[in-house]
Order: sequence, then structure tokens, then C-alpha cells
Amino acid sequence: MSASPVIELESSGWRLGVLPRTGASLAHGRVLVDGEWLDLLRPTRPTAYGNPELCSSFPMVPWSNRVRDGQLRFRGRSWTLAHNGADGTAIHGATRDHTWQVASQASDRVELTLDSRGLVGVNFPWQFRAAIAYALDGDRLTVTTTVENVDTEPFPAGFGHHPYFERRLRPVEQHGTPGPDEDADGSDALLELPFDRAFPLAEGMATGPAGDIPARADYRAARVIGHDFVDDVLTAQRDGEPAARLAYPDHGLGVRLDMDPVYESLVVYVPRRRAYFAVEPVTNTNDGFGLFEDGVPGTGVFVLEPGESRTGSFSLTLER
Repeated sequence: MSASPVIELESSGWRLGVLPRTGASLAHGRVLVDGEWLDLLRPTRPTAYGNPELCSSFPMVPWSNRVRDGQLRFRGRSWTLAHNGADGTAIHGATRDHTWQVASQASDRVELTLDSRGLVGVNFPWQFRAAIAYALDGDRLTVTTTVENVDTEPFPAGFGHHPYFERRLRPVEQHGTPGPDEDADGSDALLELPFDRAFPLAEGMATGPAGDIPARADYRAARVIGHDFVDDVLTAQRDGEPAARLAYPDHGLGVRLDMDPVYESLVVYVPRRRAYFAVEPVTNTNDGFGLFEDGVPGTGVFVLEPGESRTGSFSLTLER
């Protein structure tokens, strides 16, 4: 690995910064529009390269989002995970605080791997191996995630990715510290999410099977991001449609999110008075492990037998 913490990838439409030492997170995701590089993903300050939560995006392996009270229940047994969420949950997987190894690298792609065997402080009771591949091809970024059971018994698993998108695009050289929306000029982004169901939530945790989408998170018809707080888990993607479409009217730019069927849900997160929002491809809902153990259908949790693996890809494609 080079002395720099960032691996720079480039294609005709994208520039991507990858941080192997920060849980395989992304430092930036920039796109070329009319000869000018713009930050599509929320850029990361170099001083924050060690903190995945402040990065442009980060993977969540071997589960996505939260485990209620840090109690992982499976087949009648229970394990206590470290409560690393501010709400007392175990959050965003077990790999963000570890360095991933570079398995292969080229100018437009990199594959990173992590083997939990022998690592200290992995917040998961079973041994697993994971891989993340970032690949650029013209106007398309593809992210491929694999998790493999290298233990001697089965375990429940999932994965996801947490990209933060800019609400208004600005040239790279004009980016300062991310701040309130009012600090950025231009039109708000448009968002379309063709999903027909959402999980009922209490304090950010799913409480049962998916039902009606709350109005705050209903983007089935494209509309501006808006200023209402949103933190919801959508499911039941409409057949034949992309998982999401983003549009930036000021630049004539659209972004299409496509994802493999293993990603059964999508988290949409719109914080108040921030210059960014998140649209997260995830295999499992919040507190999926607990719901799965309770027999709730549609959680997206899958069980890996020893030696078994699961792989999924999603892509972001620029539409000009």
C-alpha cells in the first residue's frame, strides 16, 4: 500500500477516493459535468479520514444498521455486542474500525478484503471473511460486497453501504466545511424511490412486517428532498425500475441507483439543516436479526452455512 491513505480511482466520468485503513470507506466521489469536477458524494476532510461516519460512504458488514440493545439473538441463543451507537445499539456492522487489505488494484478499480480471524475487537461472535470491490466504467460506479462464513457453525448475516449524497452540487475547489443547506446556492436535488412498503419504526428500530409508507418518506413520485426529517426503511421495490433516481436540475444531471435482489431494502435518511442526505442499499432492515429470530417475514437477513458466501452489487450511473 502506498504512503497515502487514499487510493485514487478514475474513469471518464468518475473520480473515487478509497480509504482501506478506514473500514474500506470512501473519501470522495466526484463526477465530471460539462468539463468540471463536482462532488456528488459528501466530501471528507483529510482530518476525518480515520472516522467512517464522517466519510463520503462506508460499507456495513456483516449486518446493516442497528441491532437492538446490542443483543444478537439467533436460534435460541443470545450474544451481547458492543453498544457503539449513540442510542445504545450495535450499529453499522463490525468492520468499520479495521484496516482492509488491498487484494488487487488498477487505475479504475480496487478490491479490498478483510478476514476477521486473528483480528482484535471485531464486534461479531462468528468468524467471517469479507470483500469489497469498487469499479469505475465510464459513467458507472459499481460496488460489489461479499461476506463468507469461515466459522464452524451457521450464522445470520447481511450487508449494506451508506453513501451520503450532496443536496446541491458544487465544484470541488469551492467545497469548504459541510454545513447547513442554506450555505449552498442552487436548487435542491430531486429524489424518486419506487418502493411500495416501509417498515414501521419506533426510535429508529423496525417493530414488525412492512406496511404503508409514511408521507415523510414517500418519494414514489419524484420530488425535492425537502426539509422534513426522514430516517426510514423502504422495501418492495417495483419490478423493472431502478432502486432510486436522483436529479440535479442546475446541472442537467441524473443519477440512477440499481441494486441486486439481495438488497431487499433501501434506507432513506434526510437530516435537518444539512447539505447532504443518504440513500443506502441494504440487505436487511433495522434490527433485522431480532425480527428474524421472532419469525417476522421479509427482514432480509440470510443465514450462511460454514463455507457459504453471499455477494451483491449496486451501481450508480450518471444520466446526462
